[in-house]
Amino acid sequence: MNTLRRAAIRELLQSKPFVSLRELEKAFPDVSSMTLRRDIEYFEKIGEAIKVRGGARSMKFLTTSMEDSFKQRLNENTEAKDKIARCAISMLEVGRSMFFDSGTTMLRMAQLLPDERLTITTTGPNIALELLNKSLPIINLVGGMVNRDNISISGTPAMEFLDSINIDIAFIVPSGMSSKTGLTCGNYSECELKKLVVQKARRVIALMDTSKLDKSLPYTFCGIEDLDTIITDAPLPDDIMRQCEAAGVKVKIAT
Repeated sequence: MNTLRRAAIRELLQSKPFVSLRELEKAFPDVSSMTLRRDIEYFEKIGEAIKVRGGARSMKFLTTSMEDSFKQRLNENTEAKDKIARCAISMLEVGRSMFFDSGTTMLRMAQLLPDERLTITTTGPNIALELLNKSLPIINLVGGMVNRDNISISGTPAMEFLDSINIDIAFIVPSGMSSKTGLTCGNYSECELKKLVVQKARRVIALMDTSKLDKSLPYTFCGIEDLDTIITDAPLPDDIMRQCEAAGVKVKIAT
């Protein structure tokens, strides 16, 4: 019966973005609420759902990205990404625990990285593979669900791993930034992971070419005031500069 019930719950999670506990109680009147909560925890553990208040959100719908594909972005704004990556490398610190976000700018930074004994945790499988071309960096790749559009890993296992480590410096790449919505991305699961990284890091450095300005994707993972530094390729608009000045956020123009 347990197998049949979970098979039925899996069908619900594949058909809709949210399944409420009340809905499950009606569907399985002979099963206790505690057992149904354990079912939700089971699907969270295997990466098919995220437990939320009152039920579960389906990962099938949460992992759908509203961003352009990685291959498309790889050949866009390459000169700006190169400048930003080189500037970011100058802010690396040997002996620190560092986080490398996913994305094309971070991939460029990994390619240009000097062969030094750095400790790096990343959510980008392609970034980890690029770093393996060096002999000295210590590389941690988080486990979890792979987003094909971003070539990034997220989900409950990734969150649990990141929650268990310390992060000194986090290099974060937003998909959009505006004075009203802050730093945004197009994937809910990735947003939750970025939020955790920002909360844990001692310093947060955002790498952002100006093509991402005034873009607001559905999910905000931090405000401008949560950053320590923004590295970009051209002067930022006045409204964002005012926010940076008020919050003590440094802005570096990569040249």
